Amino acid sequence: MRRTTAIDHLLDDLHDTCEIVVRRWTPGCELRDAWRAAHEDAVAAYRAWSASPGSRTAYAVYLAAEDRADAALHALIEAR
Repeated sequence: MRRTTAIDHLLDDLHDTCEIVVRRWTPGCELRDAWRAAHEDAVAAYRAWSASPGSRTAYAVYLAAEDRADAALHALIEAR
């Protein structure tokens, strides 16, 4: 069971605009662009973790980036 944190309460009041922000935009290819950006972030995070063996923070950042890339890829696949 997940515990509720103070951050969760702050986020409850935010309106979700359902918008995504990408580095490069190709009209009609937003999901691909979102996946590409997330994948690039994951590769960079992996390199940073590889350069810092034993760093728990670098590993956590890599895992989070990889999760975002996986989610973006699944959204892209589902849309096709």
